[in-house]
Amino acid sequence: MGILPVTLYGDKILRKKAKKIEKIDNPVIKLIGDMFETMRNADGMGLAANQVGSDSSLFIIDLSLVKGYEKLKPMVFINPKIIGQSEEESLVEEGCLSIPDIRAKIKRPEAIKIVYNDPELKEHTLEADKLLARVIQHEYDHLQGIFFTDRLDDETLKRYKKSLLKIKNRKIEIDYPVTPKNVY
Repeated sequence: MGILPVTLYGDKILRKKAKKIEKIDNPVIKLIGDMFETMRNADGMGLAANQVGSDSSLFIIDLSLVKGYEKLKPMVFINPKIIGQSEEESLVEEGCLSIPDIRAKIKRPEAIKIVYNDPELKEHTLEADKLLARVIQHEYDHLQGIFFTDRLDDETLKRYKKSLLKIKNRKIEIDYPVTPKNVY
């Protein structure tokens, strides 16, 4: 296993819709392991495959360091599809490893229902709420080519325009490896 460089805002792969994983082979298993190592190295809670340069429909989550979620085992979501969501929404601050140093309050459904495959390609259905639902939605958005900043109103987004340009041009300090500009 190894730590992979994280793609940043502006990298084209982050705007592409992820491709379905048809089979689990050694490269996919290695990718999953590397993603967990990369996410933990960057102190993240979730990571989508396109955030490390893969167009695979895959994301991981580990909330075990968060109070109240210590018993939740790390999770792998392959070929996920959100199939339901609550009408109740909440406004909570989010951040992203691909958009470092920017945090903003994002409105999302409080609870969701998702269908996904595990690393053996067994299908599971999960109903999640609160933080788990939010992290799932954030990572699922990545697989659709959507950033959390895309959910901001125009006025708020304008305030972040200079910061986003700095990230795109790699003019920021980050304490985890990132891709060079224009790699993906």
